[in-house]
Amino acid sequence: MTFVKACKHITNYTSGHETLSRETGEKRFSYPENHIESDNRLSWFLGQLDAKFGDSAYYVHLIRDKTKTVESHNRRWNDRNSIIKTFAEGILKTPVEKLNNEKKLQISNDYYDCVNANISMFLKDKSLKQVVHIETMKEDFKIFWERIGATGNVEKAMKEFDMHYNQSNSNIKYTLRYRLKLFMLQTYRKLSRLKR
Repeated sequence: MTFVKACKHITNYTSGHETLSRETGEKRFSYPENHIESDNRLSWFLGQLDAKFGDSAYYVHLIRDKTKTVESHNRRWNDRNSIIKTFAEGILKTPVEKLNNEKKLQISNDYYDCVNANISMFLKDKSLKQVVHIETMKEDFKIFWERIGATGNVEKAMKEFDMHYNQSNSNIKYTLRYRLKLFMLQTYRKLSRLKR
């Protein structure tokens, strides 16, 4: 989120965060010319990205410290649209209600490793690429700015890195509502098994 906020200060490119994330088919990749897109879910569409853009796009791999990333994902188990919950239930076929804290932490670690390995494999033959570390983003963003020939207000862009965007949900009402729903789902599944 912070990266794309900084990109909003670039005048010769458009930019957005998950702007086509709900689209399907060809529309999923119908970004306008000279556009910078930030979307972590693109890591699941790498084959299609390669087919559409090949070696003609400039790819940025945003990486954050593994421990911090895993902790962040591990706080998002109660978020309705959490990617970590989707990974557990949809990919690993493990219902959240069956996970203890240790297993949740392991799945968060596995998710980090899986996504970053997929991206590294995708980028290995790309000539226009850059790894940007969240911890050194200011310095890395300056390199990015120069490499893409960006014009605009670089000073304002750099100030965005002093802000905090897209932090883990800590809304207590939402969390309680979700936990109640999860409890009811667990109870329903247990009763269903008893009836068999």
